[in-house]
Formats: sequence, structure tokens, C-alpha cells
Amino acid sequence: MPDAALLARAEAFARPFYTQAYRVYHTAAHIEAVLSALRSRQVLTPALTLAAWGHDLVYDPQRLDNEERSAEVFGAWLRGQGIQPELEGEVRALILATRHAAPPATRGEALLVDADLSILGANPEAFAAYDAAIRQEYAFVPEEAYRVRRARVLQGFLNRERIFTTPEFAELEERARVNLNTALQNLG
Repeated sequence: MPDAALLARAEAFARPFYTQAYRVYHTAAHIEAVLSALRSRQVLTPALTLAAWGHDLVYDPQRLDNEERSAEVFGAWLRGQGIQPELEGEVRALILATRHAAPPATRGEALLVDADLSILGANPEAFAAYDAAIRQEYAFVPEEAYRVRRARVLQGFLNRERIFTTPEFAELEERARVNLNTALQNLG
């Protein structure tokens, strides 16, 4: 397992990626919130810490392969640190789980996905700030097209039997559904 020094180096490596000017939500503050959500539930592991720092490393709102690219860049960095191949594979799988394209395959993936989505179950003010920040990141998309695409994404979460799949995050379910429905209504 990685030691504290490796985790600190991973954070130092990742932080500059999260300072790009076009990032409004996908910043280091998002990563810190993910880590805090896991830590407060006493489920934060070294692999989850690494994956949290790596999962949005590459973020371009005009591309659909950000997680894959993040996994590649972070994986190359991890290999350069001499990390065990098994742990690199685990971190890669964790990062790829944050595509939110399929149900998580492991408990670790489920925890990271739930932590990544925990903003959906935040208080209404924090959720509204998140929603506005996402709009800013997609400012290049014309308003009508954004409304249609954003509604599809939000409805996709609402269509799930459960948004949060771990017991540790289950308490966010009801608030998330209220927030998502409010956001859909606001899209008109």
C-alpha cells in the first residue's frame, strides 16, 4: 500500500491540473470535497485517495474521454513512482468508474462514485452553486442545447433505482432527488 509520502506527491502532482482557468466546479475544491466525504464516513483508503486526485486530472468539457485520459496520465505518473501494478490497476478502475456509465463493480468503486456524486445530495444552496458552476464550464454550449443535454443528464440520475449505492451515502438520496427535480424544473 502507498505511504503518506506517495499520497503527498500525488496531491502535489495533481493540484496544478485543477487550476486551469476554465474549471469552475472540477477544481481542487471538488477533490477535497470527495476526500472529505470519504474521510467523514471513515472509508477513505490510500487507493481511494489516489483515485480521487486522479479522477478529474484531465478535464475538457468538450470531450467525452476525460476519465480515460485522466487514468492514462495518472497511471503513467504512478508507474514512474514505482507503484505496484495491482494498485495501479485498482486506481485505474476506480477512476474509470467515475464515468458514471455503468454500475460500480466493487465496493471501492461504489464509494468513490457516491463521493463524487455527493454534491447532488448537498443543501439547496450548495447544489445551486454546483449547478451554476457546471453551466459556466459548458458556457460554449448554446442555451437551448445545454438545457436539453443537461436535462438528459439529470433525468438519467433520477431514473436510477438508487443514486447512491453504498450505505454510507444512502442518507443523501432523498435530498439529491429533490435537488435534481428542482434543477430540471429550472431548466424549463
